[in-house]
Amino acid sequence: MSGITRLWRSAAGHVLLATLAFVLSPMLTMGFNGFTPSQFPVPQINAPVQPAGYAFSIWGVIYLWLIAGAGYGFWRAAGDPGWQPMRRPLTISLAIGAFWIAAAGISPPLATLMIFAMATAAIIALLRAGDGQPWLQARPVALYSGWLTAASGVALGVVLGGYAILPAEAAAILSLVGVLSVTLLVQAGRPREWAYPAAVVWALIGVIAANPSGENWKVLLLAASGIVVLTVRAALPHVKGRNL
Repeated sequence: MSGITRLWRSAAGHVLLATLAFVLSPMLTMGFNGFTPSQFPVPQINAPVQPAGYAFSIWGVIYLWLIAGAGYGFWRAAGDPGWQPMRRPLTISLAIGAFWIAAAGISPPLATLMIFAMATAAIIALLRAGDGQPWLQARPVALYSGWLTAASGVALGVVLGGYAILPAEAAAILSLVGVLSVTLLVQAGRPREWAYPAAVVWALIGVIAANPSGENWKVLLLAASGIVVLTVRAALPHVKGRNL
């Protein structure tokens, strides 16, 4: 079977194609550093749940790591049964993601629904990922799904505030509670995949950096508490189970 035929017909090829489409999609747009205030009936100027702009630089690491994992999976592990269960949900997540930035510029509610679907599929892929080559199989998906978990909460919080469903601070608190709850559940399923909580912690640091005045102190306290809890929870398997 030729390389091009394998791309179209194999699950590993589908992951690689979806990854490339996802990674190249920002080049067809202006990129994304958060929703803009003018996209909402109630302009969200410095929404307390939205991380500082620099936090979105994590996408560079995510893109490169996903390409490395997809490439290895296609050329070296296409027939490995340990890779198969994760491939379909990961392909679905990445395929949706290829259109996400365009959707975010048109409709924040639509983009929020899409990123929830992306995060759900990515988490399923992470939970199904094997342990054979963690740095190229589970770990890039862990970082990707962790950031999507945080980004889903951010999108929800901004939309809730932007459409006056909740005050901005209340929307931020509700969203962060949701993010932390999901993260702890996923950590319980893959306790040794530190890249998943690391992405969420990075987002929480960005939230703290975006609220320097301390005016939204409840949001800051929740974000800081989340950083501590997730960091401790991530460290426990490495301290207690070094022989695993």
